[in-house]
Amino acid sequence: MRIGIVTVTFNSAEVLPDFISSLQKQTFSDYLLYVVDNASTDDGCNLLESEISGAIVIKEAVNVGFAAGTNLGIRRALADKCEAILLLNNDVVFGPDLFEKLVDGLTEFECDMTAPIMYYHQPKDRIWAAGGTLQPLLGFRPIHRGLDKPDRGQFQAPSRITFAPFCCVLIRSSVFDRIGFLDEQYFTYAEDADFMVRCLKADVALWYIPAAQIWHKVSSLTGAVSTFAIRYGARNRAYFISKHTSRLHRAVFNVLYPAYYVLRHLFGLDSRQTCRLQLSAWGEGMHILTDRPLDRTESAREPDELRNG
Repeated sequence: MRIGIVTVTFNSAEVLPDFISSLQKQTFSDYLLYVVDNASTDDGCNLLESEISGAIVIKEAVNVGFAAGTNLGIRRALADKCEAILLLNNDVVFGPDLFEKLVDGLTEFECDMTAPIMYYHQPKDRIWAAGGTLQPLLGFRPIHRGLDKPDRGQFQAPSRITFAPFCCVLIRSSVFDRIGFLDEQYFTYAEDADFMVRCLKADVALWYIPAAQIWHKVSSLTGAVSTFAIRYGARNRAYFISKHTSRLHRAVFNVLYPAYYVLRHLFGLDSRQTCRLQLSAWGEGMHILTDRPLDRTESAREPDELRNG
């Protein structure tokens, strides 16, 4: 099986040496690397091209975002007849058998997608995501299993799961015919949950493979509490809810989330500026579907019932 490794860069030169070293040590060699660069101003692309033989670099003149950039890489890999696509962050470190374990998992569990256990880069034994779950009653909110817990072997059994962050997920190419591509309205954040909800409703099987391991330099580019992260976190959560939940759920969440943002400010957890940004972004996200038609690049085949009312 040939796999296409799709990674999106944006001024990523600082994290690339570890990524390149991990790639060069892989025991599984039948892969092509697709790098989509979002108008970087550093030397990351040159570094990748010089160190990874055959790397295919797609340079964008502007920052099109993670979702659109990933779609460019996926489409190129599909055109090159890759049988599976590995969506992989470049701010990660991984062992030499990562690709091999994920590919083997597709066959062993007769599934459509596989994901590894994901640790923080530091400390190395702290779990970031041992797979995950979607919570339908809470608006399909994604949850990382084991988040922030030390690894004591509690997640060592392979299992079927409903969510894994796109930091590292191997996907059979046929899934994109069934589900479509990433929804580019998100730009970044929540596009993985959106894709996983569509997979869940189409019975696309995702398995957690704990023998495959990566270490993630979490939020190395956007910053965990940056203005960018705050805005897109609130905006995309609102858009996600407006897209995937019933009218009743939308009405309830459209009260609860703004109230939550206000309460955080009143209790001194967030500044007034942060609260205003969250409320503004929430309103923006809630109106994406009504203000302009959804760019359904995610799927020309997606059935209307996936909208859930």
